[in-house]
Amino acid sequence: IKTAYKLRSDILKNYYRDVRKLRRRLTFKKIEEIIIDIENRLYKSMTRDRVKPSISLDELKEKLRYVKNQIVKKHESLYVDEVQDLIDKIDIFGYHFASLDIRQDSSIHDKVFCKILTLIFDRNIANKYKLMNDDEKISFISKVNFANKKTLYSDKDLTNTLGSIEAMKLIQKSNGQAGSHRYIISHNQSPLNVLEVFNMFLFTGWTKPTVDIVPLFETIDDLKISESVMDKVYKNKLYQNHLKRRNNKQIIMLGFSDGTKDGGYFTANWSILKAKEGLIRVSKKHGIEVKFFDGRGGPPARGGGNTHQFYSSMAGIIDTKVIQLTIQGQTISSNFGTVDSCQYNLEQLISSAAKKLDLKHLEANLSDENRKTMDILSELSFKAYVDFKNHPKFLGYLEKMSTIKYYSKTNIGSRPSKRQTESDNFNIDNLRAIPFVGGWSQLKQNVPGFFGLGTALNYFNVNNEFDKIEKLYDEVPFFRTLISNSMMSLKKSFFDLTSYLRKDKDFSKFWKLILKEFELSKEMVLKVTKYKELMENEPANKASIEKREEIILPLFTLQQYAIQKINLQRSNEEESNDEKVFEKIITRTLFGNINASRNSA
Repeated sequence: IKTAYKLRSDILKNYYRDVRKLRRRLTFKKIEEIIIDIENRLYKSMTRDRVKPSISLDELKEKLRYVKNQIVKKHESLYVDEVQDLIDKIDIFGYHFASLDIRQDSSIHDKVFCKILTLIFDRNIANKYKLMNDDEKISFISKVNFANKKTLYSDKDLTNTLGSIEAMKLIQKSNGQAGSHRYIISHNQSPLNVLEVFNMFLFTGWTKPTVDIVPLFETIDDLKISESVMDKVYKNKLYQNHLKRRNNKQIIMLGFSDGTKDGGYFTANWSILKAKEGLIRVSKKHGIEVKFFDGRGGPPARGGGNTHQFYSSMAGIIDTKVIQLTIQGQTISSNFGTVDSCQYNLEQLISSAAKKLDLKHLEANLSDENRKTMDILSELSFKAYVDFKNHPKFLGYLEKMSTIKYYSKTNIGSRPSKRQTESDNFNIDNLRAIPFVGGWSQLKQNVPGFFGLGTALNYFNVNNEFDKIEKLYDEVPFFRTLISNSMMSLKKSFFDLTSYLRKDKDFSKFWKLILKEFELSKEMVLKVTKYKELMENEPANKASIEKREEIILPLFTLQQYAIQKINLQRSNEEESNDEKVFEKIITRTLFGNINASRNSA
């Protein structure tokens, strides 16, 4: 709530400054009075916290448009460009400046909803509800009127979750509907996850919520069932009425980061594309316009990489009018931190959307044969990655040899590095994608960006069917993009940094396993692209990576030295009281590595 008020205050200050400049120029009769009135009321709005602005957004726009028309009609369009510039800013930023999303995990919602049932009915009904299957639960809640049933409570889970809904309502009153209108459900696995959240809104007294309830499909299994989940959601009468009030538009978020963590690079991206096709299909069936919100991170391992290439490659496959995506971490400052880089990267996004429209009439050559090849690649890649993730040394290697546990100390993530659970044990399922991908990146072993790809491509190579891969590469831009982005991960890998592990008593075989897949992936990628070296077709990006890697290699070396020292001390092979010093070295080197690597986490 404080952030929302700060956003409103900051944007109002900008409008106020612009109006003060206009006041000195627009001294025409009647117009000057309007500008002075706007100035005074903006000043009052800017200095008053937690109340509606003194001048509404609609009134502000109406008055400025009137001023513009009067200038054009009676004053030969003098200073009309300055007035129009302010109108444009207000159209874009409103009183919200930026939207704030609320996001919570479906497992928390499950707990909260049962507690709500206890409040409305009793503990006995709540316990019976827990034992029902999903269809029985949907049938049960469809018969209950949850509207305005809110009672007094002090439970922490209820206070936090329902408090977030109340916060959205308050922010909309203060900053307008755009201030906070997306409620995202992490790990959405069932239609019940959406319908329970919708009924939570009703329970708080928000009977016609001006909010988009956004299911987030993340794991490979969740992506597979996303079409059937939304089919059941769309069939619910109460939710149908909600969608009508939202102009029959549904936002669906797809998690590249956790998808990759769950199923590996290739399978995650292919599963998301197929999920999008299915979700478009089911949405059209119900007369709903679907908007995809892509949860993309910075590096290719989290759905990043070349954004223009990624979206333009889906021309002819994914037919949507809107692109929504997350920009995270140091990618924000590197891509949008200066006017020039911001303009360039926004133009890249706009041109990829334009290219999609331009190539709409073309088939993307995802023929049945090409789809079958992609499916086989995905299955093989997925198996290789899951076998690797289930390796008995996997968790120990990440915990002891990587910086994964130190990410929370750097305070750079958009969320905590670990999901809240009752156990403090190191667990891959509870670990967030930023430290997971970042940990491999700091090791210079970008596993989430390539592991399984080499094995999958090599299957076709050893079976003398590599012509199918070459056909895929020639005909399917989406496949070319996946190969291109994976090349970036391979290019940023440097196994010499950890070559001391070749002789490590605990992790020697595991390290060699990763190196083998890296070398195989590099060999296969070069074979399919017919390049002599990685990123041969992108000389500018290639040179940029090489220069940055050269600069930060000393930091990586210091970091690995500190990790070795801590492990030796903890295993009592060395005696020293310097563990805190070495931990500080790891944290400090993380700052430099993350920022200089541009898209490492």
